[in-house]
Amino acid sequence: MNDEKSLRPDPIHRGEARTSPYPTSRLAPAFGLVDLAAELEQADLAISGRTNAQLELIAKQIRQLQAQAREILEQADQDRRLHQARCGFRKVPGQTYYLYRRSDNGELQFLRLSPEDWGGKPPHEYLGAWRLEANQRWEPVEPE
Repeated sequence: MNDEKSLRPDPIHRGEARTSPYPTSRLAPAFGLVDLAAELEQADLAISGRTNAQLELIAKQIRQLQAQAREILEQADQDRRLHQARCGFRKVPGQTYYLYRRSDNGELQFLRLSPEDWGGKPPHEYLGAWRLEANQRWEPVEPE
């Protein structure tokens, strides 16, 4: 009798040594090592696919953030260059200023006169109209 008790897998199991302590059915399909290996492989493929999809989404978001950062830096560089343009008056936010490249030295210069104010023949190369915003950002003004 002592030998029978030592063969039992669980000391709490009260049934015979040949019986399983877990519910089983003779009608249930048998699971072999091949079946278990196939199930593990399917789980591994599902996990890999989900992980790859999540990482691809993060990579796409990173590329979008990089593009936004580039745009912000380009805008800041443009604003900095425009603020450094020569100007003989105090710039007021909300006003439109006209940017010219001086023909004698190539320097950028803001003037209050549009090309039309010069009779269509400004003394320097006209580069465009810009409006200074309250946040010190320059916005291009489309010609009317």
